[in-house]
Amino acid sequence: MNRPTQFRTFSLFTLFFWSILVLQAQDTYQRNTSADVQGYVFGLSLNDESNQIKGEAEITVNFKKGVNPFALDLIAKSESYGMTITQVLEGDTAANYTFENNKINISPTSSEEKTRTYKVVYEGIPERGLVIDTTKFGQRSFFGDNWPNLARHWLPSVDHPSDKATIEFRITAPDHYDVVATGEKIEESNLGNGLKLTTYKEPAPVAMKVVTIGVTKFASKLLDEVYDIPVSAWVYPENRLDGFSDYGVATKVLEYFIDNIGPYSYAKLANMQAKTQWGGLENAGTIAYFENSVTGKNEVEGLIAHEIAHQWFGNSASENDWNHVWLSEGFATYFAILYQESVYGNEKRKEELELDRKQIIDYYLQNPSPIVDPSITDPMKVLSINTYQKGGWVLNMLRHKLGDEVFWKGIQAYYKAYRDSNAMSVDFQKIMEEVSGEDLTEFFQQWLFTKGHPELKWDWSYAKKNLQINIEQLQKHHVFKFPIEIGVIKDGKTVIYKMDMENARKSLTIKLDYQPDDVVLDPESWLLFEEIDK
Repeated sequence: MNRPTQFRTFSLFTLFFWSILVLQAQDTYQRNTSADVQGYVFGLSLNDESNQIKGEAEITVNFKKGVNPFALDLIAKSESYGMTITQVLEGDTAANYTFENNKINISPTSSEEKTRTYKVVYEGIPERGLVIDTTKFGQRSFFGDNWPNLARHWLPSVDHPSDKATIEFRITAPDHYDVVATGEKIEESNLGNGLKLTTYKEPAPVAMKVVTIGVTKFASKLLDEVYDIPVSAWVYPENRLDGFSDYGVATKVLEYFIDNIGPYSYAKLANMQAKTQWGGLENAGTIAYFENSVTGKNEVEGLIAHEIAHQWFGNSASENDWNHVWLSEGFATYFAILYQESVYGNEKRKEELELDRKQIIDYYLQNPSPIVDPSITDPMKVLSINTYQKGGWVLNMLRHKLGDEVFWKGIQAYYKAYRDSNAMSVDFQKIMEEVSGEDLTEFFQQWLFTKGHPELKWDWSYAKKNLQINIEQLQKHHVFKFPIEIGVIKDGKTVIYKMDMENARKSLTIKLDYQPDDVVLDPESWLLFEEIDK
C-alpha cells in the first residue's frame, strides 16, 4: 500500500535515525566486499575407523561489483583438531591463496568473468560443528550442529548469516548408516566395499548456521504431506514408535504457519532426533531435537512449533547482523505462542506470556541491557532472555497496538519482502509502518534499543461512584510511553478500560455505579511491565 503523504516526510527522518542505531549495532564479522557465494557442493567422506573426515567443497561465487580477493572461513589444524588444506582450485587450475588465522584468502585470476567456481580439498578432525559421538543408545553418529558460526570447523564457507547460498551434500559413509541432510534426497547409491553415497540438494538459499547432516542408524517415516511438502520423522530405532508419535504434530504446525505467514521455502521438513548442544536447532528443512525430546508423551509441541516457526523467521527471513537475532528468536518464541493460542485458546497465550514475563524481570536484575545490544561482539552471547522472551513480548505488544488484522498483514508483507533474504530491525519496522500507516519509531526505540521495562506502582480507590486509579513509573533511566488496560472486576465479570501512559505519573477517574470487587492491571497480558508492591 502507498503511505499517506504526511507520513513520508517523517519516514525520511526515521530511516536516518535508525541508520545511526544500526551502525552502532553491527557485529564484527569482516564481510567480503563483492564476492557473493551462490552455491556450495560439499563432498564428505566419513568412516568408522577414526573421526578424520575428508572433504571436497565446490563453491560458486558471483562477484557483484568487482573481481576482488575474498575469504572463506575454515578452522586450521592445531594439535589434534582442525583442517588441513591439500588443494585449492579456481576452475581447473591452482588458485592463488593463503590459509592464515582460520581464513582461506583467495586472490582471483585476472578475468572479467563474474561467476567462478572454486574447489577446496581438505581433511581433518572437527572439534565442533560436526558432532562425532555416540547416541544415548551407544550408536556411532555424525550430526551437523553449526549454530551460530561453527560450520567453519568442518565446512569451508562464508560462515555468517548475511551470505546465503544453495546447498548440496554428497555424503560417502559406511553403508550401514542412514543419512539425512539439508535438502531433498536426489541420490542413494551403493559404491561397493561397504560404502554408500547419499546426496541431498536444497535449491533455496540458506545460511551456514542452519545447514546440517545426520548420519547414524535411524528409523524414519513419512508423517504426511502438507501442501506437497513432505514431513518426516527421523528417530533412533529404539525410539521408533514414541518418536513418530511425538514428532507427528509437526504436520499441523507447518500447515498453520503456511496458512498464516506465507509459502514454505524448503524442499522438505524432516524432524530429527540428534546429538545437539541445543534443545532444538532449526536447521533449514531438517530440524534437530535433543535426544530426550522423544518420550512418547507428546510433550514437545511448543518446542516443535518454535523450531518450525524459525523456517520463516531466522532461516528464510534472516537477521543481517547477529545483534538483531531477535528477528529470529523473538519471532520463533512468539509464533510458537500464536500456534498454541490457535489450538488451545487465549488463556494459553496468556499463560505462556506470564511465564516469559517473570523470566524477563528476573533476567533484567542481573543483566540490564536492551534487546539489540551493540556491546555484544561474540555471536555465542547474543542469545538471552532478551532476544527470546522479551523479543516475543515486543511482538505481542505490537500485535495489540495494531490489531490482529493489520499485524498479520504486516507479518505477511515482511516475510514476502525478505523471504530467502536478510533484514534488520529497521526493515521490519518500515514494513509494519507501511502496512499500518502509523509512525512506530517510538515503539521500536523504547522496546528494542532501550534497556528495561516499566516498573509500575499503583493503587485504586472507590468513592462517590468514582473509581480512581493512580499509576507511577518507578524505573529511573527512561519514561516509557504505552497504553495499559485496567480490568474492573464485579461478580466474576471483568470490564476493561484503557489508559494511555505518556508520563511518569498519571491518574484515571472512571464513573461507576457499583463498588468493584477488585481492579487489576493488564488482565489480558498485552503489556510488558513489572508490578511493584503497592
